[in-house]
Amino acid sequence: MNDEFKGKSGKVRVMYVREEEAQRPGGQNPRTGKGGRPAERQEKPRRASGDDSRKPRNGDDFRKSRSGDDARKSRSSDDFRGSRGDSPWRTVSRAPSDEATSEVQEAPRHIVDPEQIRRQRQEETRVYGENACQALFQHRPESIVRAWFVQSVTPRFREALRWMAANRKAYHVVNDDELAKASGTEHHGGVCFIIKKRLGMAVSDWLAQADEKDCVLALEDVSNPHNLGGIMRSCAHFGVKGLLVNDASLLESGAAVRTAEGGAEHVKAISGESFAEGLEAFRRAGYTIVTTSSHQGTPLAQAQLPAKMVLVLGQEREGLSDSTFQQGDMSLSIGGTGRVESLNVSVATGVLLAEWWRQNA
Repeated sequence: MNDEFKGKSGKVRVMYVREEEAQRPGGQNPRTGKGGRPAERQEKPRRASGDDSRKPRNGDDFRKSRSGDDARKSRSSDDFRGSRGDSPWRTVSRAPSDEATSEVQEAPRHIVDPEQIRRQRQEETRVYGENACQALFQHRPESIVRAWFVQSVTPRFREALRWMAANRKAYHVVNDDELAKASGTEHHGGVCFIIKKRLGMAVSDWLAQADEKDCVLALEDVSNPHNLGGIMRSCAHFGVKGLLVNDASLLESGAAVRTAEGGAEHVKAISGESFAEGLEAFRRAGYTIVTTSSHQGTPLAQAQLPAKMVLVLGQEREGLSDSTFQQGDMSLSIGGTGRVESLNVSVATGVLLAEWWRQNA
């Protein structure tokens, strides 16, 4: 029998030889020249028990314990051979052949479509902050996909937890570090939701349900989430429900919603074919387009603000573009000391909306 390893994988194949071949005189297999058992050691005659000339040493105790272990092992191997029915065969390890290894097939793996994951992530966003998440649960719980909480806020979200359990929405109670990873920020406020984004409402749909007194805020290239959050908070406070923006998803960012402190649930994004076309659609519907400037325009304290208007604001650095500014029917300015160039866009929004609310509420 050839005992060479023919396979390359290093795995073990079971082969057999007769027991009596391995036990021939000389302790070797006549075909391979290997194997066999070592000759049994003869025990030396033991000292008579009555001889107390020297005390037993530790080595003597160790030999006694080993002889007991050898006896137990011998009995176990005899029992095993007996259970095999005194078979003359014993197992020998050999490397498997290439043919044997080729028969092993891997289990099929579950394939995830990366395009589907990309679309799903584009449709979802993270919302965090206790007030923001409480308001979101009160107004649109169906948009919640998954949630994380720290233990300390769970008593205040008892209804939300009960609703998510009943509707099979996954939620996790975690520590601060795990919640920071899930939300992407350390300013999570103890809770984070993954939600489905809201889509922007068309201008025609907004005009079909508008009230007689309606102020719409139009934001040109305002994208800072903290400014957007402050603006939405002022809108909710002064009863402004619509925001005309280029990208509706900007109002759904986690930082914007958290800064709004629940105000994001009281405003809706409005989208047109373009920003300029959206303003023109409101003008045709009878709205007054009101632009703002820090250097020119009617002082806010002297202006009579119409009941239906679109208030247009731009980013702090550049302000409104020339084309947008020229679309205005009225221009306003906020008076002050002149020590700074202008107000923060979210602060200016609050001042302007407060005056509209005072005149038209």
